[in-house]
Amino acid sequence: MDDSGCVLGGYVPGAIGRAAELHALYYGREWGFGLEFEALVASGLAEFLQRLDPARDGFWTASLGGRVMGCVAIDGAKAGTLGAHLRWFILSEELRGQGLGDRLLRQAVEFCRACGHPSVYLWTFQGLDTARHLYEKHGFRLAEEREGGQWGKRVMEQRFVLALS
Repeated sequence: MDDSGCVLGGYVPGAIGRAAELHALYYGREWGFGLEFEALVASGLAEFLQRLDPARDGFWTASLGGRVMGCVAIDGAKAGTLGAHLRWFILSEELRGQGLGDRLLRQAVEFCRACGHPSVYLWTFQGLDTARHLYEKHGFRLAEEREGGQWGKRVMEQRFVLALS
């Protein structure tokens, strides 16, 4: 990859704050999400990174000039029963369209396969068509739809699943 972006494994300083900021700015502007959503992202990611077990969990960032510009995580704490949970997938507008989102997802899915997780799931919502395209490209299939508000606003939530075994 050229200097436009680099995918790194693991926590890097500022990752929690930048991930929360990227989510808050995008979802605030495009979907009207507010403080409740930003706090949910920041607290959830902080809790996850503090308990991260590299044998089952993964965290990857995309950076530009040393600044975190995107991320994705795999929470494998309940992988044996519910599947591994793909979370906090986001990429800044500056890096979109360069294949970095695809690369982040590929690394996350390959990690799940290497760990022996039987499946991977994620929650998103209707209208995020670019992300949905990437999920489906990597084999995820829509498994459930329901109206909900887990992000602080009513949306049509969607659960996507990828069977690995």
